[in-house]
This record gives sequence, structure tokens and C-alpha cells, in this order.
Amino acid sequence: MLCRDVPPLDNTLGILYFSSMPETAVPDIATPDILPDIEKEQDGNSTSELQRGYVVICWNDPVNFMDYVTHVFQKVFGWNKTKAEHHMLQVHNQGKSVLTRENMERAEHYVHQLQKYTLHATMERE
Repeated sequence: MLCRDVPPLDNTLGILYFSSMPETAVPDIATPDILPDIEKEQDGNSTSELQRGYVVICWNDPVNFMDYVTHVFQKVFGWNKTKAEHHMLQVHNQGKSVLTRENMERAEHYVHQLQKYTLHATMERE
């Protein structure tokens, strides 16, 4: 079927539609005072949440050997053997060890890496 009987599209409707759309005001970076107070408060809250630390904790378990835990700490965190053994002994003797303090995304990354090696690791807000 040919579309010869269909009238051409009226482009004036499209022009009217787009010309009636409101323009978005883009604040000048040099003048941050034009932002509403609500946005300033939201920016402040997100910044303070990013500054808050999260701790990565490794918990003792009856499954993994001490040498293996030391090896995993060296692999995941890039620690030398002495530091890795220190934290491994904390896990073994005290039941847990706070391994690092990071922002939320980085802490999640470390927890997932440790769990990938079958260690029992969690993160908590400081």
C-alpha cells in the first residue's frame, strides 16, 4: 500500500511544542549563591555522608586456616606479611579485626573481595 493519500506532516505543531518548552536555568559555577537553600542542604548532607567512614571487619570462622587468611589480606589489601599476620591474629584471638576505614563504595569493594575468598567480612558505619 502506498502512502500517497496521506497528507504531509504539519511541522508547525512540532515547532510550537518545542518553542513552548521552558528553558532550564543553568547556574554559573562562579556564583553558587543562586542555588536554593534546599539544594545547598542536600549537597551538605551528601558531602557529610561521603566523609563518614565505614569500617571493614573480618570475623573469625572455624573454616579458614591462619596462613590462608594472612595470604588473603596480603592479596586484597597489598599488605606486607607482618601487617597481614597482625590482623589475622586479631581475628583468631579476639574474634574480629577492623581491617580498614574507607568511604562506603571502597568498603563495599573490600568486603566483596574478602567474601570472594570465603572470609566472613562485613562493613559498619563508624
